[in-house]
Amino acid sequence: MFKSFRKIGLVLPVVFAMGACQELEQEVLDGVTAEDIAASNNPNLINVLKASAYARIVGSWGGHNSIWSIQEVASDEMVIAHKGADWEDGGQWIRMHRHTWNPQEESFNNSWNYCYSAIGEINNLIISYPNVPALNAELKVLRALVYMWLIDSWGNVPIIDENSTGGNPTNATRAQVFAFIESSIKNNIDLLPAKSGKYTINKITAQAMLAKLYINAGVYTGTPKWAEAEAAANAVINSGDYSLTSNYFANFSERNGGSTENILTLPYDQNNAGGFNLPQMTLHYSSQATFNLQDQPWNGYASLEEFYNSYDKNDARINSFLVGPQFSSDGKRLIDISAEPNDPDGQPLTYTPQINMLTPNSLRQAGARVGKFEFATGAANSLNNDYPLIRLGDIILIKAEAALRQGKTADALAAVNQIRNRAGMPAYTSITLDELYNERGREMFAEATRRSDAIRFGKWNLPWWEKQASQPFRALFPIPQNQINANPSLKQNPGY
Repeated sequence: MFKSFRKIGLVLPVVFAMGACQELEQEVLDGVTAEDIAASNNPNLINVLKASAYARIVGSWGGHNSIWSIQEVASDEMVIAHKGADWEDGGQWIRMHRHTWNPQEESFNNSWNYCYSAIGEINNLIISYPNVPALNAELKVLRALVYMWLIDSWGNVPIIDENSTGGNPTNATRAQVFAFIESSIKNNIDLLPAKSGKYTINKITAQAMLAKLYINAGVYTGTPKWAEAEAAANAVINSGDYSLTSNYFANFSERNGGSTENILTLPYDQNNAGGFNLPQMTLHYSSQATFNLQDQPWNGYASLEEFYNSYDKNDARINSFLVGPQFSSDGKRLIDISAEPNDPDGQPLTYTPQINMLTPNSLRQAGARVGKFEFATGAANSLNNDYPLIRLGDIILIKAEAALRQGKTADALAAVNQIRNRAGMPAYTSITLDELYNERGREMFAEATRRSDAIRFGKWNLPWWEKQASQPFRALFPIPQNQINANPSLKQNPGY
């Protein structure tokens, strides 16, 4: 490590310098000035400075009642049913499922704050160290990543950068936000490192971001960019830096830092970077004994039966779900002594894909649970697993979709069949957009892409279990009312 400068004292944590599950270090920089940094050619210095921005991204992404939650529960992948008074939560999650949410929802405000606190941290660093080109380039592309979540969820959001002068910012149009994201990536990609591991952004990460941006360009701007999406996806695929893992679930294991497929991940750590609470969020209370979890689960998130049934029984990815009889770590049948009298399985704990009702009296054991990420024996309430924000499987399917939408059926088939082969499924000899949509669902379950996929494929407004057809304006979430109250310059999205 490099020596510290000694003047007045500045402590910055290094949170992305190593994989999750390791103790995080700190680098102490005493009195480092902007001039010191600009004159330094030591790359470790940049790693220290950008750490706080990446720490904000780790933040609450993988926790309950924030941005991951609203993407998943608003889709046809997951639901949080009312089990009597349990999970009533003011009706928020029922409204989320039925697409009847309102601007007062706590989860919207939490998600907005998550995004803009990260943007604020990034802007502060750029302002503090304006003459460090490599640092500024990476921070601007990282900021673009956050704006990709904002444009997808809310569309018309304020653009706040290092040149913003304060006061109450107004909404930019969705097309303006798209242009800002695109230029932020393209104008800075050449200054990014060629390789940097999975916890920070490099040139290939930026190409993957462009692929994900361009595949949704038609939704965001009205003008599709299929060729651009395909070209960006090809840049990632042909780089040779990433490859599909032979074992799909290696990408989601507790020790997934060595995945050859994950491109950009959040390095959660139960001791030093908490916040990934999936076992608490999805498992039945009694399943604590299955994994010897340190805390009791909350019995909330479950998959919809129709989505679970979209998997072939021979598809390896069906093991993304926990279903059937449940046992303790020593092999004993788990018993739910509070099981409802009308539960057909009685007290022996059995996860059934069918959910009897959404509200008010969903059965405690109803619903296939999220088992895609490994729940390590003895896990704390925050997992050690890295969370993949971007991985190659997604990019290959983006290539397939972009090619298919341009009439390049052979290229689309070659791409999608890589994914199916890994899952142990027979190759397609022909393919439709509906089949590709379903394949994306099976591959990307619980990775916060289903909502935007449903919108792009024209499925979002359709009815599904316990949900009537949605109004078209529900393709955007409402600007949180708390934000409008604090900033009267914000204009609410249409329909709310």
